[in-house]
This record gives sequence, C-alpha cells and structure tokens, in this order.
Amino acid sequence: MRVLVVCLGNICRSPIGEGLLRHHATAQDFPLIVDSAGTSGWHQGALPDERSVDVMQGHGHDISDQRSRPLVREDLHLFDVILAMDSNNLADIRSLGTSSALITLFVPDENVPDPYYGGHDGFQHIYEMIDAAAKDWITHWKEQEN
Repeated sequence: MRVLVVCLGNICRSPIGEGLLRHHATAQDFPLIVDSAGTSGWHQGALPDERSVDVMQGHGHDISDQRSRPLVREDLHLFDVILAMDSNNLADIRSLGTSSALITLFVPDENVPDPYYGGHDGFQHIYEMIDAAAKDWITHWKEQEN
C-alpha cells in the first residue's frame, strides 16, 4: 500500500504523520510505502520544523531525513490513500482533479490544527492526535488485507 500525508507546508504536521505511519506499520508488520507533501511549495526542500523533529525525538522517532515537497497532480494516481491534515488541505487536494486514491482526513471527522505559529505544546498535542490516528489506520488497513 502507498500512502501520502498532506498538510500546508510539509514541515510540521505531515512529516509527523509520515513518521508515525511508518513507525506503526513497522510495529504491526504491515508493508507500507509512505511519503508526505504540502499543498504549497513554500518550503520545498526544507527540513521538518525543528519543533516537529523535537517532539518526534522525544518519543523515540527520527524524522530528520525528511524534506518538504509540494503536492503534484501525479500524486493523485501514485498513491492508494491520501490523508489530509485538515479540511482546507482536503479541498486543495481535491481541486487538483480526479484521483484513483482514496482522499480523506488523517484524523477522521477532525482537523489537525496547524501548530506553526504556536509553541511546543501545540506540537505535543498534534503528535498525540496523529499518533492515535496513525495506529488506527494501520490496524484498519491490516484488517482489510485479511
């Protein structure tokens, strides 16, 4: 399965989502290819926000090798599932055209708030939201395989 995680700049939320999906897939022995992207190209090539790196390291995960990239139309057909961090990201993804991927929110029926302009506490809060959802997604996909 191929999954793409999308937020606005691909430096805060989606790198955490990518890292946590990868972690839970490994923990549950589920084969997964995961990547992340941003609906804007503002930070193309940039490392994840240092607060994202810090909160992940605090929980034993290393995302320091990730680089921001923009979402492109081809992604709509390269991935099986595209997970958006909020309803604005979801609308931006869908505006690119038809897709063969399932496009939905990362946390079902809930927006993951963008912590960029806040402090460290906001990053811890979104870590907890994304971690729970990532574990649930892997469990769900694994059950679908059986």
